[in-house]
Formats: sequence, structure tokens, C-alpha cells
Amino acid sequence: MTDLQQVLDEIALDAAMAADRGVVAQYIPELAKVDPRQFGIAVALPDGQVVCAGDAETAFSIQSVSKVFTLSMALGKYGDSLWSRVGREPSGDPFNSIVQLEQEKGRPRNPFINAGAIAIADLVLSGHQPREAIGEIVRFIRHLADDDSIRIDERVARSETEHGDRNASLAHFMRSFGRFSHQVDHVLGVYFHQCAIAMTCHQLARAGLFLASQGQNPLTGTQVVPPQRARRINAIMLMCGHYDGSGEFAYRVGLPGKSGVGGGILAIAPGKASIAVWSPGLDTVGNSKLGTAALEQLAKRMEWSVFGA
Repeated sequence: MTDLQQVLDEIALDAAMAADRGVVAQYIPELAKVDPRQFGIAVALPDGQVVCAGDAETAFSIQSVSKVFTLSMALGKYGDSLWSRVGREPSGDPFNSIVQLEQEKGRPRNPFINAGAIAIADLVLSGHQPREAIGEIVRFIRHLADDDSIRIDERVARSETEHGDRNASLAHFMRSFGRFSHQVDHVLGVYFHQCAIAMTCHQLARAGLFLASQGQNPLTGTQVVPPQRARRINAIMLMCGHYDGSGEFAYRVGLPGKSGVGGGILAIAPGKASIAVWSPGLDTVGNSKLGTAALEQLAKRMEWSVFGA
């Protein structure tokens, strides 16, 4: 059997020596301050073991990786009726594009582009004040990771709010089509705070383990989502989890995954592992450059691709 710890150590060493690390996100000032030399990776296994290398215990802003968890929550509340509000198809456009919204009458192409995630935040907000909805999201993620220390980075949340004009435009545009149930500023408050949740690779890998285990948290036996729903969330991650780089990620890595502009990626090897990798430098479409390379190497060496060895 391949030694997973040795594989991770070698991947982390390769990352440390990489010359081209990508560019950290610039449009959110707090993210622009992050040291691009950092790299962490963690693999959570169904038996409870978490194998780590590099800066796997350094917290970072998970950004759009949070969309996996809010989608899981919203599906729990609304079931398949959710899909009347948001589609399930790859976008082929940048994550913050407004073009498709106009063409498709305010219905976002999928829940992982910004417009789609804002629509999901509108659903999560139902029956709550914004502060209550934010608390529910944090509690859900803490429960999944079995770690009450997970928190929101308020500096990042404030930075996103102050520089969130494009996201506000998306929200107002959807509202103009009658696609919103709440005030735009309330929905954006939820969205900006979910994106500002700070986690380590270790915590994130643990939190995603239910998607590798047919919807069940194998550590507690709790059924987080039904097995069929876990499969469908994984399918959407595979098709849409990396914006207009989703096809490239599926081609290179072959795993369901969701990236964030903080440099994190959550990837799922169904039945085998939940993987979190973080490297702040991004490629041209907003996905972690070294994180993607690390996952490509890991999937190949462990033969974890969903498409076979």
C-alpha cells in the first residue's frame, strides 16, 4: 500500500520548491496581504485519521469553499425545489460574471458561481435574521469538523463588504427578476460572512468527510445528508466547482472539488478520503495554482481519480 504520509510530504516539498506560485487575490485587500509562500494539505480518512503536511494547521479564508456547506444546508431545507432558483450546469464564464444572469432571466447557472451562492444565501436566510443565519452556517461547519474553534475572520468579512460592488450588482440584478425573498443587504451580509470563515486544512478535510462517506459522518454515525444527495453534491462539485476551470480540473485531477479565491480547495475521493489543500497563489481563473497541482499528483499516486487509475 502506498504510504500516504510519504506522498503528502513529497507533495509539500515539491510545493516549497515551486517557482511559479500564482498570484494572490487582489480584489479583496485582506486576501492580498496573505503570504503566497504557504502551502498546506490534509487528508481525512473514514477511520478518523487525518494525515497532514506543510501548513495544514494554519487558518485561511475558505471563501467559495463555503458554498458546498450552504448548498448542503439549503438542500436540507428545500429539497429539490431549490433547483427552481438555481441551475446545475457549468457556467463557462468567470465566477462573478453578470452576462448569463441577463440571458437567463436572473436564474444563476449553478450554486457555485457567485450569483448562485448568493441565491443560496437568500434561501438559508429564510426565517432568520442575518446574524442568526450566519450563526447557523458556522455551527453546521463546526459540527461537521467537530471543532468549536472555527470562526469568522471579521477583517476579511469587512474587507469583502467594503469591496463587494460586483456581488451587490449580481444580487440587485436577480432581485429585479423577482428571484429574491429578502433585502439585498441582508443576503449579502450572510454571503460575505460565510466566505470569511477561517479554517485550517485539517479542519476543512474533516468537515468534508461526509461527502466521501455517502452523506454520513463516519466519526459520529450521523447522516448529514441522504446518500443520493451526497452523490449529487459531488457531481455538481465535479462539473462546476472550479468556475470556468472546472473542465480542466476534472481532466487533470478527476475528483469532485470546490475552490475558493483564498487559495483553498476541498476535494472528495468518494469512499476513500476528504482532502483539503491550501496555497494562496491563484491561476488565471481564480483557482489555487499549487493546490491544483498537488491534487493532481495526489490523485495519480493514490489512484483516487473517479475515472480510474
